[in-house]
Amino acid sequence: MSAIPLIDLADPRGKHAVAAAIGQTCTDTGFFLVTGHGADSQAIETGWQAARAFFDRPLAEKLAAAMPYPGYPYGYSPVKGETLAASLGNARPADLKETFSLGPSAFRRLDHKPADDAEAFVFSANPWPFEGDGFRRAAMGYYEAMSELAGRIMRLFALALDLPESYFDHFIDQEASALRLLNYPEVDEPPAEGQLRAGAHSDYGSLTILRQEDSPGGLEVMGTDGTWIKVPAIPDSFVINIGDLMQRWTNDRWKSTLHRVAVPPPHPGRPTRRQSIAFFHQPNWDASIACIETCLAPGESPKYPPIGSGEYLAAKFRSTVVKA
Repeated sequence: MSAIPLIDLADPRGKHAVAAAIGQTCTDTGFFLVTGHGADSQAIETGWQAARAFFDRPLAEKLAAAMPYPGYPYGYSPVKGETLAASLGNARPADLKETFSLGPSAFRRLDHKPADDAEAFVFSANPWPFEGDGFRRAAMGYYEAMSELAGRIMRLFALALDLPESYFDHFIDQEASALRLLNYPEVDEPPAEGQLRAGAHSDYGSLTILRQEDSPGGLEVMGTDGTWIKVPAIPDSFVINIGDLMQRWTNDRWKSTLHRVAVPPPHPGRPTRRQSIAFFHQPNWDASIACIETCLAPGESPKYPPIGSGEYLAAKFRSTVVKA
């Protein structure tokens, strides 16, 4: 792999041609860029600017919306509050990023006692900054725009896998997705050995939709030859990658590829701050993820047992927490 494929979702050849292109790159690398996505441009820009303004606040104000305890899924996490490499069992220094995350309880609260730990985790309450609700509206608007886009991409996934277009609909109609705003502060000193802005990891769910800006030390994807390839920041595009559950769904036919965010060397006079927003699309918390029949060759057996969407998400997320 020498470059990340660029796919126009508005390709005049139609949805089957788009699905075929997506299926090929998911088989090859699991990463691609999309244009012609039709997502709400105002919601995207409003969310982006709200994220910038939030991260520009004093630390004390951001901490007012902090995750209540280590392992909590939503709210603010300061720089060095997470080690993504730990999700793969790798010991590395904490990541040089700060985040704010929100989940589905921003839109719907449970009206019953959680059935199990996974449901309680997914529907944890969202902490919010104290001052005004403009930030809340902007973040929720961005989430909704990405949820709609993810649903369209999941329908293209179905076509690419020789399934009815609506195959995944009942798996995602009460999605457990999360939105994460990310800020990578200016680099003013060399990192510790092995330290990155985001350690090498794969994502956990069905797919990820990322908006990023062009900056030093950006997103890198591991190529098939083991080298790291920079993902370009193309205006009005999103980076799409599949997650672990989609790899399990497809019996490893599609790849949940390792990626990371590198640390640029300090450079006087050159800004090194980086911002991105990731939407982690996750099937319903109680969805059972089992091998799709069209992904099994004659006589082949599933490589993975069925697993609950929420169960997998909670275990992976908690493994990344920095222990005090």
